[in-house]
Amino acid sequence: MPDDPDGPDDDDAAARLAALEERVAALEAGLGGRAGSEEPSGEAGEISYRGQVRLADGAGPVSWSIAYDAAASLALPAGPVTEVLAALGHPVRLALVRRLLAGPAGTGELVAAAELSSTGQLYHHLRTLTAARLVEQDGRHYRVPSTAVVPLLVAVVAAADLGGALR
Repeated sequence: MPDDPDGPDDDDAAARLAALEERVAALEAGLGGRAGSEEPSGEAGEISYRGQVRLADGAGPVSWSIAYDAAASLALPAGPVTEVLAALGHPVRLALVRRLLAGPAGTGELVAAAELSSTGQLYHHLRTLTAARLVEQDGRHYRVPSTAVVPLLVAVVAAADLGGALR
C-alpha cells in the first residue's frame, strides 16, 4: 500500500518511536534504572527538583523531574556524588560545562571558552567531565547529554544558593 503524502510515513513513525524508546532508556539509566521506583516514605520528607529547558542548539526542550526520599538521599553512594561534585568544582570545568550547555562545541571553541593555552589542558578537564558523565563526545564535538542538562543546572543553582550568590 503506497504511503499517503499527507499522512505519517511508517518508516518515519518507527524511527521516531525508536528514538523515544532510546531517550526513555537513557533517562532511566541516568537514574540507575530506578525511574519512578523510589517512593518517598514521607517520614523524613522528600527532596525533589524538576526543570524544562530549551537548548540553544535546538535540541530541546529537555524535561526532567525527580523526587527522592530525604533519608535515602543521605545513604546514596559517595563515589558518584563526589565524582560529579569534584568535576564541577574546578573553574575551568565549570566554564566548559557552561559553554557546552549553549550547544555542542569542538576543541578550538572549548579552548577559547575556558581561556586555556593548550589542547592538552582541555583534554585533561574533558576526561574528568566525561568520567563523571557530565559531557560526552560526539564525533569531533563535545556536548552535555540531554539527561544531564536539568540536573547540571540544578547543581549550579544549588551551589550558587549555598554560596550566597542568589541573595
